Amino acid sequence: MKYLSTRGLPPQPEFCDILLGGLAPDGGLYLPERYPQVTRAELDAWRSLSYADLAFAILSKFITDIPPGDLKTICDKTYTAEVYRFARSGDAAADITPVHWLEPGRLALLELSNGPTLAFKDMAMQLLGNLFEYVLERRGQHLNILGATSGDTGSAAEYAMRGKHGVRVFMLSPHGRMSAFQRAQMYSLQDNNIFNIAVTGMFDDAQDIVKAVSNDAAFKAKYAIGAVNSINWARVAAQIVYYFKGYFGATRSNDEQVAFCVPSGNFGNICAGHIARQMGLPIGRLILATNENDVLDEFFRSGVYRPRRAAETHVTSSPSMDISKASNFERFVFDLVGRDPAVVAELWKQVEAGGAFDLRGTPHFARLPEFGFASGRSTHADRLATIRDAWARWGVMIDTHTADGVKVALEHGGGDMPVVVLETAQPAKFAETIREALGREPERPAELDGLETLPQRVEVMAPEAEAIKGFIARHVDA
Repeated sequence: MKYLSTRGLPPQPEFCDILLGGLAPDGGLYLPERYPQVTRAELDAWRSLSYADLAFAILSKFITDIPPGDLKTICDKTYTAEVYRFARSGDAAADITPVHWLEPGRLALLELSNGPTLAFKDMAMQLLGNLFEYVLERRGQHLNILGATSGDTGSAAEYAMRGKHGVRVFMLSPHGRMSAFQRAQMYSLQDNNIFNIAVTGMFDDAQDIVKAVSNDAAFKAKYAIGAVNSINWARVAAQIVYYFKGYFGATRSNDEQVAFCVPSGNFGNICAGHIARQMGLPIGRLILATNENDVLDEFFRSGVYRPRRAAETHVTSSPSMDISKASNFERFVFDLVGRDPAVVAELWKQVEAGGAFDLRGTPHFARLPEFGFASGRSTHADRLATIRDAWARWGVMIDTHTADGVKVALEHGGGDMPVVVLETAQPAKFAETIREALGREPERPAELDGLETLPQRVEVMAPEAEAIKGFIARHVDA
């Protein structure tokens, strides 16, 4: 399988090359030259597979430059009950991503937060860590990962990469904008290959720095800069797997359709669902849920993509979605405009100049119904009400981002289809809002008690790309 850039590079690199590189040299994002199609016979055969075996079957369609036996070993090492050990329901850890019905046949949660950092990001990041280590060892190389997090990506990446041979992690986060639990998960790590940098700005500032550094070809080459944000195709590819697993868990046969509702900030999670649908998974509808930072909801309702300035970005109680420029949205727009890289390059030229683009009245926007999207938004008041409702009606405690998804799922419904809401995190990560909603502490795994009291190690810096590059250079050269 060859890969191409959303902005025009020809399909030349293979998976392992783009795994280590992140952004394409022209600033675009990598996608496979075509989406592999899944046959009905494959769907029937895959229905009974374990998560690790299903991951191998799906990823084999995208990864053709790792020997099958090695890829199978990586999948088996990644998706085990020992890694995803924080399941809250009986033997669910063995399922990795169990389906939890709230209203049988109508509404369910897909549990994605049973991994080491209690967030869905573990599903892809644990695989990414093992892939990095495998490729670097065989090439005799090292990698300095630069990432940005609005809450969960950072801890998932650091827990996946800690102690990995040949890998350092430099993780940017917005200073004071994450929950105390999220900060403690990251900043309490004392591993020599982990560096936390809190930038005095918003997540979008941190993400802009990652892109700026990645676009500096000389610096990127000299310091072997790689990416773990969902601009890295491997992250999206790994997330495709749980749509298939969730579909099988929510249906009795492959003749049925399912709607998925996805809390979305950077569009990576729902982009994986879009690709699964393009591959042939019977997804009837993809419902996107935003918080008060509703740039994506605005686009799907109006055709206008208008990223907000930092001063316009709301600080909310679902902080991992406090994003106004969704990196992975470029991948979807590439498909929406007929995979025309010239159109994408022109649209993102406007975005990167601080502007917006408007597809209303264009043939491109007229195609949107083909892709099965709906969208909605949620506010802090909605979040509290949904957390209370879920606890009262179903005896289920949900985190703030999942609450956004449940609210929008109930609002839109699936018609004849069940709606599966992608759970994003366990409520322990957002104790302050759980206390506000329910007047009680959320449960957390016993081994994470006292996490917030551990010593923390973090560097606070201005959101300036040159300063961040200097920090990386000093620590790598040392």
